[in-house]
Amino acid sequence: MTLSRRSNIVVLLIDDQLIIGEKVRELLEHDAHIAFQHCADAADAIETAARLQPTVILQDLMMPGVDGLELLRQLKRADATREVPVVVLSTKEEPAIKAEAFRLGANDYLVKLPSAVELIARIRYHSEAYRNAAMRRLAMQALMESREELRKSHEQIARQAGELELRNSFIKKTFGRYLSDEVVSELLDSPEGLRLGGETRVVTIMMADLRDFTSTSDRLPATQVMQMLNAYLGAMTRVIAEHHGTIDEFIGDAILAIFGAPLSRDDDARRAARCALAMHHALVAVNERCAREGLPTLEMGIALHTGEVVVGNIGSDIRAKYGVVGSTVNLTARIESQSVGGQVLVSEATRAAIGPQARTGRELRFQAKGFQREVVAWELTGLDGEGGLSLPAGAGHPMAMRLLEPPQPLQFWQVRGKRIDGPPQDGFLVRAGEQVGALRTAIAPPPFADLKILLKAGVDDDSPREVWAKVVDTDGDETRLLFSRHLDARA
Repeated sequence: MTLSRRSNIVVLLIDDQLIIGEKVRELLEHDAHIAFQHCADAADAIETAARLQPTVILQDLMMPGVDGLELLRQLKRADATREVPVVVLSTKEEPAIKAEAFRLGANDYLVKLPSAVELIARIRYHSEAYRNAAMRRLAMQALMESREELRKSHEQIARQAGELELRNSFIKKTFGRYLSDEVVSELLDSPEGLRLGGETRVVTIMMADLRDFTSTSDRLPATQVMQMLNAYLGAMTRVIAEHHGTIDEFIGDAILAIFGAPLSRDDDARRAARCALAMHHALVAVNERCAREGLPTLEMGIALHTGEVVVGNIGSDIRAKYGVVGSTVNLTARIESQSVGGQVLVSEATRAAIGPQARTGRELRFQAKGFQREVVAWELTGLDGEGGLSLPAGAGHPMAMRLLEPPQPLQFWQVRGKRIDGPPQDGFLVRAGEQVGALRTAIAPPPFADLKILLKAGVDDDSPREVWAKVVDTDGDETRLLFSRHLDARA
């Protein structure tokens, strides 16, 4: 594969092994829109990148004579490569190394060698994000020029009013693809809107994430993966906009949204809660479309937390974004990691902010990494009052279960992050519902533990089945589980 003007995706691989270069070339050669270049000498990496102007860089961490993490740092500092997405492609799987790579600016991390479908899907995703970022920079530049022209052209405002109105309309239309109309309006209308910096404000943060989407994407062609992802993100974006939320970021299949900035309202927490419930209703329609097109259905978990954040324009004069930072964002992510498909979890602070109109189910208590106090969250099942809404039928995971006779034997492993933690344990599934179950085992796993379970599908099917579950609580000698997918669906 050679570089071509017709190629709209340019991939640069930095890896000293020629055999890896050839293998990656083979993985990408059937996509005519991807141009591939291999740089085997890390010392020439930045110069080569400046010449090629890639849309994605694949980088190894283990190369002779160079520290791969230091090279990553240099790529993120060099003018020619600072904004280019870097996907680490390495044999190292240690969490500490992955965490350091992300801290230094890596956009993704893949263990050598992924499938062609996954590699192409990720390359396309990051290339699209890179192009969108370039469009945002152009829109921001045009917006700043518009503000400067307004300041300098005060004496000619009457004559130029029509022209500037058309220009601002164009900017709003372009910039509005990435930020809410409220953010764009505030940037245009406020004399301080484009300055870097922020303010402390109480907001409600939403984090939504699809369950098991990575393994689903591994089984599908890249075009179908993007088809599903775009349908999902498009539907969720519309719902968030209808509830006056500001989408801060898309992180793969995850969504980070803000309620209470740039404009604050008295009902920020309630609107965020209703938005979360409405998103589950919208997902029903997305899944109906997926079913018609022969695609797998999607499941989503959502978390809401209310607290103080620093909100404003974050970045540099070259690249800036409207966003939030602070421990409130981190705690929202911790709560979201405890959710399963079909759930909305709200923190104690959000529950209090909504008030008595919040209908809640089970209470969850857990210790979150980075936080000393125990975290309390509630399962939100609906909202009362004007514009009230409930989770769609089938969501929320009712705990009704049937007795299994005989009990189904199984093995299970505890999972931390994405790694198996400890040896397998034997047990029996003694009761089961649509998405819940009761486990009986000699040593019960702790509450909120993630489990990988291997069981038999049934009397007429002796093939083992792999399912994933989260421990809810322990009742006597039974451990109650929530499955990440319906029990009657293949993992």
